[in-house]
Amino acid sequence: MDNVSIGKSGEDYLEAILLQIRKNGACRTTDVAAAMGFSKPSASIAIKKLEDEGYIVRDEWKVCLTEEGARIAEATIEKHTFFRKFLLKAGIDEKTADDEACLMEHAISETSFEKLKEHYKEF
Repeated sequence: MDNVSIGKSGEDYLEAILLQIRKNGACRTTDVAAAMGFSKPSASIAIKKLEDEGYIVRDEWKVCLTEEGARIAEATIEKHTFFRKFLLKAGIDEKTADDEACLMEHAISETSFEKLKEHYKEF
């Protein structure tokens, strides 16, 4: 399933939320804002939209991923990791590889990504 409806920004927020949960055991709106370099009001608006769309729920101060939100976040992180490793192996410097992996993770369909993963199993 492609994540066309959520868009790049939504995927980035879900990815940031999952990474904060993995790092800290929980996630707050302020954690997401800091991780993404946005103001707390901007992050609050985006998180509210994700909540309205059913990708996250809030439990008191915590931001939690729904099953669908977690699926999208995991898929986005998997793509990012794959493309980052691919670019690093090609000799791209770390900063460029990380920046471009972020662009690539949003541009490729699930079908094409699965075929690339199968073809390049070493990543």
